[in-house]
Amino acid sequence: MQTSDQERYLRAKERVRLVKEFYSNATAYVIIIPLLVYLNYRTTSFPWSIFPAVGWGIGLVGHYMAATGRNPILGKDWEERKIREFMNREDF
Repeated sequence: MQTSDQERYLRAKERVRLVKEFYSNATAYVIIIPLLVYLNYRTTSFPWSIFPAVGWGIGLVGHYMAATGRNPILGKDWEERKIREFMNREDF
């Protein structure tokens, strides 16, 4: 088993990767959605740009929760607690 410092380093490295991916996703959202809104405004009266904005926005919220470790459904450190629970079970 890895040392405690190594485990903490790997978890921190994974968290940094998730935060970095979230920032990239949010940056793309901030650039692309206004372009779609402008395109929608210039081409048709039906507000179709709301669909990608809402869909991508929902994904962005999920990405934020994964990057920050805030999950209202499963709670903080749920995955680690479940891993410890399965490791302590006799029949596993």
